[in-house]
Amino acid sequence: MLNRTNVLKRLWSFLKSRPQSEVNLKALPSPGCRFSLVLGLVIALAVCWPPLVNGQKLKANELIVKHQQAIGAIEARNSVVNLTITGTVVATFREPGTGQIAGRAVLASQGDMSLLAMVFDNVPDYPHEKFGFDGNDVSIGYVRPGARSTFGDFVLTNKSVIKQGLLGGVLSHAWPLFDDTGKRGKSEVGGTKKFADRHAIEVKYFPKGGSDLRISFFFDAETFQHIRTEYSKVVASQMGATPELSARQFETRYKMVEEFSDFKNEGDLSLPHSYNIKLEIRAQRGSFDADWQLTLTNFSFNESIDPKAFDVDG
Repeated sequence: MLNRTNVLKRLWSFLKSRPQSEVNLKALPSPGCRFSLVLGLVIALAVCWPPLVNGQKLKANELIVKHQQAIGAIEARNSVVNLTITGTVVATFREPGTGQIAGRAVLASQGDMSLLAMVFDNVPDYPHEKFGFDGNDVSIGYVRPGARSTFGDFVLTNKSVIKQGLLGGVLSHAWPLFDDTGKRGKSEVGGTKKFADRHAIEVKYFPKGGSDLRISFFFDAETFQHIRTEYSKVVASQMGATPELSARQFETRYKMVEEFSDFKNEGDLSLPHSYNIKLEIRAQRGSFDADWQLTLTNFSFNESIDPKAFDVDG
């Protein structure tokens, strides 16, 4: 069976065997250049080659099973009916204005229903962020009468983020990868990437019913813990009244990233205690750049939750 090492050996042998008119390795100015060529091939293969476990190509459903096992045994996972998590949050704004505020955070979930709320006391212009899905409808809280935040508008426009149980990752009982049958969406293993000192396997996700967003999950290549989700979208520029005005228009780019770290045991489950959400928008009318860093401290399982709590009622 071929592996990365054998492929590289065969590729190098192939290059050396070709006539100089096709691949003139000797024409490269130094051995260092030849080394750089091979190093480039190694990097390309490492990034693009499907992930291997014990020499075998990893399929999406196999990776999902390993991810589930990284959370906890099936008996422990199935014993959870609902989940409530509380902690603190620090919101940092970089564009268009700058500033930092601290507050309280809560995540709650039961079945397909989920809630994420962040409350900032004594901040009249930005009192909270509230996102809810009650199993039927998505609701987003207003920060001022008739006005939602930039973050709220993004989630409202892209309802699949919360409706499909993606927001919060494994911190939500609605996380779609708790089910490895693929009923809620299609998963496709991509390549590998490195974030800080961690190698991660990318899984491209296509929610049932479709989404305008490109969605990728990233799993630690050693532990299979879910450490990152990326959402991105590009909206083409509009046509201007004249060719000159059209040339001045440019596309709008959206990118939201969730990062999960500081995994610790809560009961029989391994869950992240650090949760960061970053939203970037690059648009004709201006840019937006902010993140919300949640530090989670209290985890409660199977306590009564009023279903009405998942409707944040605008």
